[in-house]
Amino acid sequence: MLKHTVYIGLGSNLGDKKENLRTAIAKIESEIGHVVACSSFYETQPEGFVSDNSFLNGVCCVETNKTPIEVLDVSQEIEKQLGRKSKSVNEQYADRIIDIDILLYDDLTISDQRLMLPHPYLHQRGFVILPFAQIASEVVHPTLGKTIGQLRDEFLSGEYS
Repeated sequence: MLKHTVYIGLGSNLGDKKENLRTAIAKIESEIGHVVACSSFYETQPEGFVSDNSFLNGVCCVETNKTPIEVLDVSQEIEKQLGRKSKSVNEQYADRIIDIDILLYDDLTISDQRLMLPHPYLHQRGFVILPFAQIASEVVHPTLGKTIGQLRDEFLSGEYS
């Protein structure tokens, strides 16, 4: 069966953040597919809302046989299993025990009510682009036509601030 490569962003700013991320990665391994690589965990400040709780963020690369929607459904179920009560809506963000986002799925471009690929903000958020570049700097963003490493460099130079 054909394997697909999915890059998944992870974040947590409540509870034992490191354990939350480790548990999510273990569940991704058992329920979505083989985790090929994981970045280091990066401590970051919340973006888009005010909180006293810093985040731990990371990105992992997963080989899967699941469709993009299946990956979305399973990742949202993992969030629920780990205690997440609700997803952010209309860019209204809040503290969360776990956040799992699909960043890229092969080189697919999808735009519907449930899923947007590539993730529309991945190149604008340091907590995504820095760990992503750590494990996959040569991967090309399917709509921007630049490598993740190039996007990281542009982010760091302030082009996307």
